[in-house]
Amino acid sequence: MRLDDLTIPDTPACRGAYEVAARYHTPSLLNHSVRAYLWAAAYAKANGIAFDAELLYVSAMLHDIGLAPEFDSHTVPFEEAGGHVAWAFCAGAGWSAERRQRACEVIIRHMWDEVPVADDPEGHLLELSTGMDISGRRTDDIPAEVRKEVLALHPRLELAKEFTACVTEQGARKPDSLAGRFVRAGIAERIARNPLDRPQA
Repeated sequence: MRLDDLTIPDTPACRGAYEVAARYHTPSLLNHSVRAYLWAAAYAKANGIAFDAELLYVSAMLHDIGLAPEFDSHTVPFEEAGGHVAWAFCAGAGWSAERRQRACEVIIRHMWDEVPVADDPEGHLLELSTGMDISGRRTDDIPAEVRKEVLALHPRLELAKEFTACVTEQGARKPDSLAGRFVRAGIAERIARNPLDRPQA
């Protein structure tokens, strides 16, 4: 499998979501958002999982928008804040109320331990792909050529350092959130050991 084999949707909503991510994220977090979609799409193709490419792409671009200072919430976890931003964005894009809610759900669920693929294929794929990219979980499931091409086009930059700082700060301010639970469970150590940050053969 190669990068050219993947479905990368090009719709007004997808272009707008990328523009929002580029405007409010650091280069490291923007590249992470792009990789989250690409790892998900590659895994789906390799495992025969049908998914809504536009919905997954928009959700991937906006899944960490709640970490941006402009959208950070002091009352709800960052993934819930991001879900609300996605709902509003998708309303502006003309999506139906049901489809807006799906984007919100996919973003909130990316922090879950597991999302059943039969119930929510897009949520399953984003939860899996963000785990791959942040903590290095199941990176062997990324096809080798896709991994090499994607990391060359969308390098990791300072993601480990930046995301560790973000999730640690979120966990300190919102100890009852999933971010808080992840911090207590040693997410910083897993981020530091991510095999995607080692030189690729």
